Amino acid sequence: MSDFFTVSVLIATIASGIRLATPFLLAGLGETIGQRSGVLNLGVEGVMLIGAFAAYYTALESGSAVLGILVALAAGAAMGLVYAFITVVMQAEQGISGIGIFLFGLGFTDLLFQKLVGTPVPITGLGSIDIPLLSDIPWIGEIFFQHSLLVYVAFLLVPAVWFMINRTTFGLNVRAVGETPEAADTLGVSVNLTRTATIVIGNTMAGLAGAALALEVGIFQQNLTAGQGFIAIALVYFGAWRALGVMAGALLFGIVSATVLQWKTLGIVSGAASSLTAMAPAILTIIVLVAVSRRIDAPSALTRPFDRAA
Repeated sequence: MSDFFTVSVLIATIASGIRLATPFLLAGLGETIGQRSGVLNLGVEGVMLIGAFAAYYTALESGSAVLGILVALAAGAAMGLVYAFITVVMQAEQGISGIGIFLFGLGFTDLLFQKLVGTPVPITGLGSIDIPLLSDIPWIGEIFFQHSLLVYVAFLLVPAVWFMINRTTFGLNVRAVGETPEAADTLGVSVNLTRTATIVIGNTMAGLAGAALALEVGIFQQNLTAGQGFIAIALVYFGAWRALGVMAGALLFGIVSATVLQWKTLGIVSGAASSLTAMAPAILTIIVLVAVSRRIDAPSALTRPFDRAA
């Protein structure tokens, strides 16, 4: 254990934790926007898988990771339109619909992978971008300023999402339809259009989260996300539907995951203990949900379809 508590290992662990937090953060921010409008999307995991495969296969065929990101964004947006049609237009039950999207994403990406790729083939992902001057700062530079493009994008989206929700007319409409959609409708706000927009935004960000995961790992395999989409949903509750809270939760889960990986690498845990520590993120998710479930107030209209004629 003493090998873990050295400056170099701790710095590497925290830096790795920030990278591992990126998919959680991107998906969690997108889900936050959707839930603030009253829409729960349990299909985040499936959309992440579709975004991951889209980015992976595009990068594999074209050699361009950036093009892979663009295709993942498009795939996420397309899934957003599908989910919006199911839940907003058809007013289907959101929980069941979300699980359906997850199962579709899981099966569809596995089928595409088997038919189009077959055997996992490594790809060249996004390289790190060192921020001039800042990356040269001892300790701080390695932790915060030597990451890939999507890591910077994810953390820059935190203030952007906060500003959008709290300081823009669109954000005011989102909060209104998530709390009292009937009142928002009487004031001329299109509840269904606002919810559709947030669903598309949220799913686009979930697709980007999948791309971040695939391009970071440099490979694709069945169920690559391994529950990260569901953890991202839990982070929305952990963060009380606030961008900063979601970021704090994503960093917590990222650093826990990085610590577990580092312990395995150093041989601190092995065998059965290694399998148990691998369960740490899932166990932490359960503890977090139990701890925060009694102190948070979800958007009043969350999961409740809006019927103007009702």
